[in-house]
Amino acid sequence: MRRAWLLLLVALGTVTVLGAASARGEPFDSPFGGATLILDEHSQPYIGLPPIEPSPFDKPWGLVVLPEQLIYHSYLAGVKESRLGTQTFHRDGDGTLWDSTLGGRFGLLRIGPRDKPLGFQIDIEGAAHLRLDPDEEVDVRSADFRAGVPFTYGWDNQQIKFAYYHLSSHLGDEFLLKNPGFARLNYVRDVLVLGYSIYPTERLRLYGEVGWAFWSDISGLWELQFGIDYAPTRPTGIHGEPFFAVNGHLRQEVNYGGGLSAQAGWAWRTDGTSGKLLRMGLHYYNGESPQFSFFDEFEHQIGFGVWYDF
Repeated sequence: MRRAWLLLLVALGTVTVLGAASARGEPFDSPFGGATLILDEHSQPYIGLPPIEPSPFDKPWGLVVLPEQLIYHSYLAGVKESRLGTQTFHRDGDGTLWDSTLGGRFGLLRIGPRDKPLGFQIDIEGAAHLRLDPDEEVDVRSADFRAGVPFTYGWDNQQIKFAYYHLSSHLGDEFLLKNPGFARLNYVRDVLVLGYSIYPTERLRLYGEVGWAFWSDISGLWELQFGIDYAPTRPTGIHGEPFFAVNGHLRQEVNYGGGLSAQAGWAWRTDGTSGKLLRMGLHYYNGESPQFSFFDEFEHQIGFGVWYDF
């Protein structure tokens, strides 16, 4: 089954890129700066040649403290990204569970154009990923804590990321009291990450990354992520627009199994330059648990969520 959805994601990415490259038409203003999106006769955007007018890189670069925009955005369906979000779902054989993420990601410094998310940027991110059990007086079952520093670079419609993050997993006190025989695992990893993303069209993003843990306990050394995001990139107003996202996360400690997550629903992009994204919709997950205190337990989730992305 894992091989099937791997092949599906690769096929979707290939079709998207080939379809984008084959269109022809009139220019369409791009939010990415140097590249131009083109509209064909069916109003489908794709990446075309650079515009004749000066590129944002022709503008003077400067040092921007606490930039409002991110260059390399978090993966929408990535279950371990730093954001604000919550989803409730039914897990087979375990009843209703409630997963929430309390965190965020912010720019610290940028060297690049002042009015475009291009150039070099340093961010900081952190989050607590909590699992609550509504059937047991809303006890905290487990919590994974993450903190990291991404270094990013963006040009035209492409971005790269080199990052460090630390992640550690913990069981809730109430869970341990009610399950005294459960073996606590010291799941910890300190990771270096290299990632790449590209926007074949204005709203569609393809990405992939590899992570290597230079120190770990229980966790394996390697992990892989890849996926597709489709969401509005411009202010939507009160009406909003549809979104969908698919993410695959493979981990060495489960023999390069892992999890497939998918989300779809409605999204609202804020006005101004910060570009925050509010989403709500259906949530699906299939694979080993995203709560790493239970890293080798299989889960099948279907539910509803709300997410606020930076």
